[in-house]
Amino acid sequence: MYKVMIVEDDLTIARAIKDHLCKWDYDVTYVTDFKNITEQVIRFLPHLVLLDVVLPFFNGFYWCGEIRKISKVPIIFISSAGDNMNIVMAINMGGDDFIVKPFDLNVLTAKVGALMRRTYSFQGQINVIEHRGILLNLSDATLIYRDQKIELTKNEFKILQLLMENIGKVVSREEIMQRLWENDAFVDDNTLTVNIARLRKKLAESGLDHFITTKKGLGYMVE
Repeated sequence: MYKVMIVEDDLTIARAIKDHLCKWDYDVTYVTDFKNITEQVIRFLPHLVLLDVVLPFFNGFYWCGEIRKISKVPIIFISSAGDNMNIVMAINMGGDDFIVKPFDLNVLTAKVGALMRRTYSFQGQINVIEHRGILLNLSDATLIYRDQKIELTKNEFKILQLLMENIGKVVSREEIMQRLWENDAFVDDNTLTVNIARLRKKLAESGLDHFITTKKGLGYMVE
């Protein structure tokens, strides 16, 4: 289970973020003592830190610099001070990303998951795949887009998972059929065509037209 530390002095926001991330199986804590943040990072050993800019005693830029002296843990700044100067300062101090308040919790979760994958390269242990604001939940085989939960059949989920694991790459029909055939149920070319058509229709009804692209004679891809 990946651990996230929230450094946010508005405890209402901190609790809301914690509650949301816990639903995605993260181990989350938030800071209440803003004098000794570095010590708390050492004790908790988070895999990722969410760090506000405006904090009591010392600002987030200071604490980012202090954390960078002892750890390469990914840091995402979360702040209402979203002007270019603050964003540049955050990145220059060692931050990895910057999210401007107010933000959508699903977008925050997507960024956390994406940064975890890039940092730790354990995609199989991450419970979500994110692309262009679209989240595929590997735990319950559902898709989340614009706060809407889209239920998928077993085959639809397997197709989408394979395509989203290979963003920007063409996946052949043969590869997809092999993935669907893992449970020993025979899948022929016509069955795949039907499943792709149903999946596309379901995506289109949720505002995701043309999410899956056909590469004639080659297969399918998500760009």
